[in-house]
Amino acid sequence: MEIVTTPWEKLLQYLPFIIPLVLLQLILMIVALVDLIRREKTRGPKWVWAIVIILGELIGPIIYLIFGREE
Repeated sequence: MEIVTTPWEKLLQYLPFIIPLVLLQLILMIVALVDLIRREKTRGPKWVWAIVIILGELIGPIIYLIFGREE
């Protein structure tokens, strides 16, 4: 007898892994955007970095925090 699982049941299996990643992504995005707003100078236009942060999902904020900030 074959056990049938629905897509929702499959999603629920991965939920413990998805929730921390989503929270990490949101925290990094908020930290990067706040830093971008407060910083006077960046490497490149601020609007480009805002797009990278927002559309870059998890890697966008990390790229900004490593390469975008001008010390």
